[in-house]
Amino acid sequence: MWKWLIGLALAAVLLARVGKWRFLILAIVCLAYGISIVAVRSGSFFWLVWIALGAGFLGIFALVSCGAGDRLPPAVRNGFRFLICAGALWILFCLILILPHCRDQATPGCDYILVLGAQVWPSGPSLTLQYRLDTAAEYLEKNPETVCIVSGGQGFNEPFPEAEGMAQYLLKKGIPEDRILKESASRNTVENIRFCMELADLAQAGHVGIVTNDFHICRSVGIARKQGLSQAVGIAAPSRVFFFPNNVFRECFGLAKDLLRGNMEIWIH
Repeated sequence: MWKWLIGLALAAVLLARVGKWRFLILAIVCLAYGISIVAVRSGSFFWLVWIALGAGFLGIFALVSCGAGDRLPPAVRNGFRFLICAGALWILFCLILILPHCRDQATPGCDYILVLGAQVWPSGPSLTLQYRLDTAAEYLEKNPETVCIVSGGQGFNEPFPEAEGMAQYLLKKGIPEDRILKESASRNTVENIRFCMELADLAQAGHVGIVTNDFHICRSVGIARKQGLSQAVGIAAPSRVFFFPNNVFRECFGLAKDLLRGNMEIWIH
């Protein structure tokens, strides 16, 4: 966790030393990163946030360069500063919540593990989902009494329900069919947990493992515990390092949404 926080602090210090050019640098980085996400077909439209950020920083650079920023009313300038500071503090708070759980691993002997869905393509699960399924398969091989629930419905850009593709992937990995339950109606993490609880008596089970990618563990387990699975623990699958900033940034929005709606609780080890 600390290396990420130290890296962000150093980047902030360096940007602060280059004056108005920091806005142009941030614009180029955000635009390039957003385009790279589009290029790999991430399956979501979150790349638009990076493009919007890039356009916003480019606009600020233009205003500052032509001196128009100084002519804005003080209330407007202070409002922008407040929004930037508030956003930075929220991101820092989310990092403090997310990063400590990125390597969580459940103890052996969970009664159930829930594998949360992600993008599927006609050829099968996306790489993000493959990471989750490979982690689940490894746990199931080591714990032959554990039952697996794969959870995920069919999105508008998916050829079949995520749970169907997940089950087929696990079968090819050698997991017996009678150890796999399918929940194929959910559309988000809250529904993943709720519908899985309707499918099996998870509240009366012992430990329940939540299998998802490292950046998603904090919110997923927080949602599970809010819904009554106080025994829920995370089983962190890896994720691609290059897209970790995108995933964490998206989680900042997810955490805000679920905390405001009362869908999750903040939890620590």
